[in-house]
Amino acid sequence: MVLATNLGFPRIGAKRDLKKATESYWKGDLGEADLIAAGKDIRKTNWMMQKEAGLDMIPVGDFSFYDQMLDMTALLGVIPARYHFSGGMVDLPTYFAMARGNDKVTAMEMTKWFDTNYHYIVPEFSKDTVFKISSSKIFDEVEEAKALGVPARPVLVGPVTYLTLGKTKDGSNALDLLPKLLPVYGEILSKLKSQGIEWVQIDEPVLATDLSDVQKESLKMSCAALSRSGLKICLTTYFDGLRDNESLALSLPFDALHIDLKRAPHQLDTVL
Repeated sequence: MVLATNLGFPRIGAKRDLKKATESYWKGDLGEADLIAAGKDIRKTNWMMQKEAGLDMIPVGDFSFYDQMLDMTALLGVIPARYHFSGGMVDLPTYFAMARGNDKVTAMEMTKWFDTNYHYIVPEFSKDTVFKISSSKIFDEVEEAKALGVPARPVLVGPVTYLTLGKTKDGSNALDLLPKLLPVYGEILSKLKSQGIEWVQIDEPVLATDLSDVQKESLKMSCAALSRSGLKICLTTYFDGLRDNESLALSLPFDALHIDLKRAPHQLDTVL
């Protein structure tokens, strides 16, 4: 059975609605409730467009007020001490302070998302970093999608890509945090399963890069842990072919694999 799906949908809105709403919020011309409502309207429009086009699975969690890495940082509760986060759920002022700074605190580092002109906020780690579910965004959006009859497939940046793209502030190796991080991913997947989700998309674009032995072992550990969730895993790579990582990728436990045939059409035959 062939299923039609995609990896995500442009979040900007048909008339740059998201840009206008966020900039108005930053200027103080738009309230938080109105910004949240604007985001909800954009998501609904995007989902219904995809549903009406006949997609069998529609990504949920691809929408962001800033970027998907910052969303994962909020979800995992990796909030640097300078933002004085007191626990609980990350609010919008804290979220945007991490992205843009304010008159009291500097923003986190921003860098390019792989070889694109898109940017993301770089997570900050130390050997003492603690992970804890600290955002309801992905779960709230799943409920929104379900209420609209949308066949939702939540999208999460994979654990190894997330740690690899972050930076430690104490000289430690971020991948050493994986054993502490995976149980929290497990909690996230368990909660999504309890919401009636069947499929989840795990983005691991590091599989299209040159990998160290530590990264390779981390991917094996991570995918093995995620596969025990009881959810079907769509393991997603992009921005290049699998190249030397092809055997590794195909050895990992997943229910669907996305490969980039735009950048690397030649890999189809060998993957098959």
